[in-house]
Amino acid sequence: MTFLQSIQSEWMKTRRSTAAVLVITGALFIPSIIIFMRFVQREKLAAVYQSGSFWHNHFFKNWQVMAFLLLPLGVILCVSLITQLEYRNNTWKQLHTTPQSFTSIFFAKLTVILLMLLQFFVLFNIAIYISAVVPLLFSTKAVYPLQAIPWSDLLLVNVKFFIACLPVLAIQYLLSLRIKNFMLPLGAGIVLLVASTFAIQWEYGYMIPFTYTGYTYILNASANPEIKMPVNILLLSLIMFAAFTILGYWLYSSKKDKC
Repeated sequence: MTFLQSIQSEWMKTRRSTAAVLVITGALFIPSIIIFMRFVQREKLAAVYQSGSFWHNHFFKNWQVMAFLLLPLGVILCVSLITQLEYRNNTWKQLHTTPQSFTSIFFAKLTVILLMLLQFFVLFNIAIYISAVVPLLFSTKAVYPLQAIPWSDLLLVNVKFFIACLPVLAIQYLLSLRIKNFMLPLGAGIVLLVASTFAIQWEYGYMIPFTYTGYTYILNASANPEIKMPVNILLLSLIMFAAFTILGYWLYSSKKDKC
C-alpha cells in the first residue's frame, strides 16, 4: 500500500465527519457576521468602501477574532476529531492489520489534517472576499473600492497565519494519538488556549505556542505593533512544529498498545 493510498484512505474517513463540517462552518462564520454588521450599519458603507486602505482593514477585521481565538480553537477541535476517529470506532486493530507501516499511518493522518487546514484557509479567504462584495448590494451610495486588492501581501499574511498555527496542530495531534479519551486532549488544548490569551502580554509569552497566531496578527495588522518580539515567531513556529511532530511520531511508533 503506497503512501498516497494511505492518504486517500484517511481522507475518505473525514468526508462525512464532524471535522469536515467544522472546516466549512468555521470558514464562513466571521465573514457572515461581517456581512450582517454592515447590513445593520449600511448608512456608513460609503465611507468604509472609500477608504484608501479598505482591503487591508477588511482583511484584518475578519482575521482579528479568528487569529486570537477561532483558528487555534478550530485546529484543536478538528485535529481531535480526526485523530480520535479510530478510538471512537474501535478500528485501530483493523487499521494496523492493513499493509501500512506505522510511519505511513502517522504521516498520512497528519497530511490529511494539513490538507483540511489548507482547505479552511482557501474557503475563509473566498468568504472574506464575498463579505466585501455582498454589502454593496445594501447601499446605493457605496461603490466597489478603487484600490487594487494587494494579493501578494494578503497571500504572504495567510502563509504566516498557516505557519503560526502549525505548533498547535502538532501538539494536539500528539495528545490525541496518545490519549484514548476524546475529552482529555480536547480539554488540554482549550486550557492551553485560554492560558495563551493571558500570556500574550507577557514578555515570555512566545514560550507558549498557542500564542503564535495572536502574535502574528499583532505584528502584521499594524504598521507599528505594540509588542516587539525578541524572537522570530515564524521560525519558532516551524521549530516547534518539527519538534512536536518528531516527538509525537516517536511516542506513537514506540507505544506498545496502539489500540
